[in-house]
Amino acid sequence: MTDTSLPLMPPRPASAPNRRPALTLLASEPARATLEAVQALGHWLRAPEPVGQGHPVVLFPGLGTDGVTLWPLRRHLERAGFRAIDWGQGLNTGPRGDVDAWLDGLAEAVHDRIAPAHDVSFVGWSLGGFYARELAKRWPERVHHVITIGTPFNGSADDTHVGWLFRLLNGQHAPKEAALRERLAEPPPVPTISLYSRRDGIVSWEACTHDRRWPLARDIEVDASHLGMGWAPEVLSRVTQLLACRRRGAE
Repeated sequence: MTDTSLPLMPPRPASAPNRRPALTLLASEPARATLEAVQALGHWLRAPEPVGQGHPVVLFPGLGTDGVTLWPLRRHLERAGFRAIDWGQGLNTGPRGDVDAWLDGLAEAVHDRIAPAHDVSFVGWSLGGFYARELAKRWPERVHHVITIGTPFNGSADDTHVGWLFRLLNGQHAPKEAALRERLAEPPPVPTISLYSRRDGIVSWEACTHDRRWPLARDIEVDASHLGMGWAPEVLSRVTQLLACRRRGAE
């Protein structure tokens, strides 16, 4: 199961509308994710075009998951010629203690995994997308591209259904500083794309979109469940195409 508790984010103001997905979408998540897994098997029979040229891509999993959950995406990128790299931290239980200090530690660990590469892209699923965006802000000269998948950076725990999962795994509540919420909603100064789905039954799709124009940020809709975004065929194809476009633009 992936994250939606937004441990990095404070609650929405009391006056803000509740954008939590409909319970019917939530209830159908497991079935839809299973169907997408079956569809992905057929997708795998068609080898992707080798467009990666060895470009390193770090994958960040969602809350309560690890690199195994993103294995279909990692394998797909490897088949397309990218050097897909797991974040290397095992189970994602969310930040502990001071958020910035925790992110500094994560940055150091990721740096060790990607060295000596000087040009890298980040792909993060749900909570993992927060890590991708925040680390890119630390390394704007090094991160080539950021793609988030079902990441509600422009929302709060009130825009999700399972905030309890973070508390279960992490043992603490989300920070409540409004300034932190504003910071997380701002994209990094590198090309950044948010993939979101209106059929997401766990996080609000509105929270996965930027609320104003940013020079390097885009929002792209896909058709997928939240739980199945790590292997849904449309997501696999989109991520590969977007990374390939950025590679061609750099040449």
